[in-house]
Amino acid sequence: MKELEYVDDLVSVIIPVFNAEKYIDRTLQSIFFQSYKKIEIVIIDDCSTDHSAKIIKNYLPNHSEIIYHLQEKNMGAAVARNTALELASGRYVAFLDSDDIWKQDKTKRQICMMQEMKTSFSYTAIEMIDETGNIIKSKRNVREKIDYNILLHNTMIATSSVVIDRKKLGDFRMPLRRSGQDYATWLKLLRDGTVAYGINDALVQYRVSSNSLSSNKLKSIQQVWEIQTKDEGIGYFFAGVHTICFIINALLKYFF
Repeated sequence: MKELEYVDDLVSVIIPVFNAEKYIDRTLQSIFFQSYKKIEIVIIDDCSTDHSAKIIKNYLPNHSEIIYHLQEKNMGAAVARNTALELASGRYVAFLDSDDIWKQDKTKRQICMMQEMKTSFSYTAIEMIDETGNIIKSKRNVREKIDYNILLHNTMIATSSVVIDRKKLGDFRMPLRRSGQDYATWLKLLRDGTVAYGINDALVQYRVSSNSLSSNKLKSIQQVWEIQTKDEGIGYFFAGVHTICFIINALLKYFF
């Protein structure tokens, strides 16, 4: 891992891309229109087979803030994000999935809050949109702050809302999991007593695909169990209790 020589006030936006031609244009536009301007965009193309690369490359001549990297082979979101973390220059790293959208003041509000409160980890509330961009849930409320124990039974932190100060938290990488690597990362970063602070305004539009409420939710339950028992070394009884809490919170999150 590289030494902590980051550009102060620069936010490096980490975007893994795989076959995102339907959404990547709108996602990038939401970054270009941010009121906070000290931004670089690190895009890792995980060997897309659609027109994602063509769409991204059309922006390169007029957007020097974009760093585009094509993986040699498809290796999943964790490897893509870790590659982006290696290439990123900013003190702050923000994560954005290739189908999600930021509100205009999202970055500015988080950086201002983090600097004022001297915190190293922030996140925001989200609103959910469908595949065509229609809002299906106006806001998913978040807590003012989340520590390790709270995160064990509530995966409230949406990846596309996260900003991390690497000068405070240090260099880090995501666990090499095909899925659930974001949740595993947040647990790892909060394990030492770090507290994440939230902004309870929907500054991110999170896109929900047609199968997100069925098979993907079942996979999420399995991921929570595996991450807690294997990555965190939590015993089966307590991991079971946490997983039950996760299921209850997931039901409340999506249906109420």
